[in-house]
Amino acid sequence: MKLPENLNQKLENRKQNNSLRKLPVFNNLVDFSSNDYIGFSKSESIFKHTHAYLHENEIFQNGATGSRLISGNHSLYQIAENFIAQFHEAEAVLIFNSGYDANLGFFSAVPQRNDVILYDELSHASIRDGIVMSNAKSYKFNHNDFEDLERLILKFPDINIYIVTETVFSMDGDSPNLEELVQLSEKYNCYLIVDEAHTLGVFGDKGEGLLQYLELHNRIFARIMTFGKGLGCHGAVVLGSPELKEYLINFARSFIYTTGLSPHSVATILTAYQQLEIEKEAIEKLRQNIVFFNQQKNLLGLKPMFVRSKSAIQSAIVQGNESVKKLAQQLQDKGFDVKPILSPTVPEGQERLRFCIHSYNSEDEISSVLELLRDFIF
Repeated sequence: MKLPENLNQKLENRKQNNSLRKLPVFNNLVDFSSNDYIGFSKSESIFKHTHAYLHENEIFQNGATGSRLISGNHSLYQIAENFIAQFHEAEAVLIFNSGYDANLGFFSAVPQRNDVILYDELSHASIRDGIVMSNAKSYKFNHNDFEDLERLILKFPDINIYIVTETVFSMDGDSPNLEELVQLSEKYNCYLIVDEAHTLGVFGDKGEGLLQYLELHNRIFARIMTFGKGLGCHGAVVLGSPELKEYLINFARSFIYTTGLSPHSVATILTAYQQLEIEKEAIEKLRQNIVFFNQQKNLLGLKPMFVRSKSAIQSAIVQGNESVKKLAQQLQDKGFDVKPILSPTVPEGQERLRFCIHSYNSEDEISSVLELLRDFIF
């Protein structure tokens, strides 16, 4: 059966705008594109320890068999959630199947009609999709601009206000002034929700995330951690109060109406967190590589084209889908997997090359890819 004509037209528009998405073919290029910041997705130790844990505990079950509210709440969930709560110094935690599910479930269920959501204009698509499904009114504030945020807060006295941001933004790699944001939230009795997708495994003495590293975590209404990046596996967790956990179990539809994660998936999450407890070398090497990347881009005269960032995400603005795709292909042809980020994923005119730094990138690889970028640009 043919695709409806209006859908064909949308695909044609993407082709005309040079923004048609396609699944990439697996390659063996030097990795500057994945979110596997400290190499946990490739960790043989985590793989073997997960298998050994399942075998030693005689867990030979391939699937969860149902939603967690029916038959899928296997014993590993409680063990993993208890460990994660202790690791993150949280009162209670609830595992979701993915970061998208966590944000969709949280924002569609928690803010109520007559409540207000104020969110950073660069918030992730999963946050925005959850907000769209909410009955609350929502307004965006200028990126990391707390004067603009306060202006909006003052418009809504005597109303529950939920403020939403991220510790590291996925496209720019930058961070808000979290201390200032917490103080502003407390000043007006707002509920602050922070997505920490890109800080787990990256910030903190044991990769616990930026809020915990800054000792602000006990002043946040909810933290959302995802496991598909620094932790190298799959899933996500909402950290908050026991009452919030109970509420999400009862009202978050992306939690209620889906099959739970398999025992193997949850065992991998648990094993990866246990590895974080003892993993110092990879986390420190990642930090050194981030510093080295910033030093090299400055030495090569590339600083003006990069968004300011001290995280593992480094973005070089190259305007135009055609131009950024061409530049990415040139780097890939030289053996470096650097991906272009196109509009409409980012606003038109803000297209970019997105470099993801890892603990396993060598200084020679970092220098080489930046030297190539300089040569192709200038």
